[in-house]
Amino acid sequence: MSEKSSARQRASTTDEEQTSESSSGHRWQRQREQESTTESTSTEVQCPECSGNVITDTEHGETVCDDCGLVITEDSVDRGPEWRAFDSKEKDQKSRVGAPTTNTMHDKGLSTNIDWRDRDAYGNALSSNQRQKMQRLRKWNERFRTRDSKERNLKQALGEIDRMASAQGLPENVRETASVIYRRALDEDLLPGRSIEGVSTSCVYAAARMAGVPRSLDEIADVSRVPKSEIARTYRYIARELSLEVKPADPEQYVPRFGSELGLSDEAKLRARQLLQNAKEKGVHSGKSPVGLAAASVYAAALLTNEKTTQAAVSEVADISEVTIRNRYHELLEAEETVGIA
Repeated sequence: MSEKSSARQRASTTDEEQTSESSSGHRWQRQREQESTTESTSTEVQCPECSGNVITDTEHGETVCDDCGLVITEDSVDRGPEWRAFDSKEKDQKSRVGAPTTNTMHDKGLSTNIDWRDRDAYGNALSSNQRQKMQRLRKWNERFRTRDSKERNLKQALGEIDRMASAQGLPENVRETASVIYRRALDEDLLPGRSIEGVSTSCVYAAARMAGVPRSLDEIADVSRVPKSEIARTYRYIARELSLEVKPADPEQYVPRFGSELGLSDEAKLRARQLLQNAKEKGVHSGKSPVGLAAASVYAAALLTNEKTTQAAVSEVADISEVTIRNRYHELLEAEETVGIA
């Protein structure tokens, strides 16, 4: 019995020693991992040779010291795309994540579009059965994209906004702003009793003024399907109900566009702005049309800088009568003389 008990004691002692050794081994391994982590962290922050700043060269896949040039690590894994892009357009074309969301589409660009051309991915023409199948798919896809009257209304209005903005040469941010204004008007239930074309046109007019690239009511009415009076009435209603912060149009904002269309130099454009600034100091601009003041300043600046232009050419570009140009022209020159005397 004594031999058996002593054998059990020796076995239990051996098990305890093995357990203690394994636990100490685990502790030692965790300690080494912590030390290696600390070393790697310190290595990423400082150079082991000169304690300088460490930078990562993603182009060559290396981690180097910015002071002494020591290559610390190399052949790092590049987790970015395998293609290169040199401008934003090329980046959008090569990106595989799809187009960004936009307010200029009624579904914000999240739905699928089926191309109208009956060709496959390789450019080969489809067979007759496949063409019929694709036509059915287009029909049902269009029905799914516009499921209710609200979406149909929004789709038609945003199409009108894009058409008018393209005709006026307005930038993309104006189209986005006009689309957001129309969505707000639709959510606030401001459309009953008004035409879709009238509200969308007034949204374009307001967005252009808010973006600093204003267009006159006559210019907007030329590309719209509703009369000028309805555009002005709807614009006042939308701006009041949505509390739009639209500042009065500044005549100087029209000068670059008028000058470019007339082919004037930068000196003439600068001179036109000086004329308008002098007119503001004297209060001549109060109660006057900003388009008429801008057209008259461009005509006066062209004459003062010895550049050839006519009242008829300026009238055609600004879409304003020659009589208005002559009246504002004399007022601007009088203000200029008054400022010079003072």
